[in-house]
Amino acid sequence: MPLLDPLVTTLESLAAERGGVLGVLPRLVTEDSPEWTRAPELVCEPYGPLLSLVDETAARWGAPRHVAAALLWKTYSYWHTLPMALGWALGRRVPLMRFADTVVRSSDAGVTVAAVKVTVAVLPDDPLAGAPGTKVADHLGTAIKDALLDGQEPVITALGALTKVGARTLWGSTAEAFVHPLMRSGTYGQAAALLKEIGEPVDGLVVPHETGYRRRTCCLWITLPDAAPCSTCCVV
Repeated sequence: MPLLDPLVTTLESLAAERGGVLGVLPRLVTEDSPEWTRAPELVCEPYGPLLSLVDETAARWGAPRHVAAALLWKTYSYWHTLPMALGWALGRRVPLMRFADTVVRSSDAGVTVAAVKVTVAVLPDDPLAGAPGTKVADHLGTAIKDALLDGQEPVITALGALTKVGARTLWGSTAEAFVHPLMRSGTYGQAAALLKEIGEPVDGLVVPHETGYRRRTCCLWITLPDAAPCSTCCVV
């Protein structure tokens, strides 16, 4: 999809920096195949595929299941959110992976997410507004919020049902998933403006601190034995 070329280039560069370990396909789209699990399968009781990912995370870090659920979500939400954050920053073209079209698999990045089809939210004055594959949105924050409620809330609800980890804790990881990449090349003010535009459930879960930011929720990493706190931890 040519209108996402700047985003694809950025994700490819990020993958190269990380030795190829990236939790989202740089081109976002993949063919549906048995190596992928459709996201809706994660939230179907008794949650077998989701539980497998949680237990895999628990084994990786020696974590109790509720902590593993929070850490899995920190990974999942980051890679699912990253294309939206970068697309917004690079040119106000936001890729939307509908929950029904999203696929996930275990990987060296924890999980890798992709989609069998992507729609790109653009503003009315975008030169490519109305082109195939675009969705014209008066407010990109609203489009992103809708994407979060469609694509992330069902998994958050399922993780809560499985492990009792709180939704606010998990949405805090999503909020940070917007702020962290935007501050690599921008400012906290830019990231905060996007969170405010999105509104609930992510606005207010990250606050400025010194030259960076802090979360208002804990990702639970600090509860692991001998774990150093995250630099954005609200506990210390």
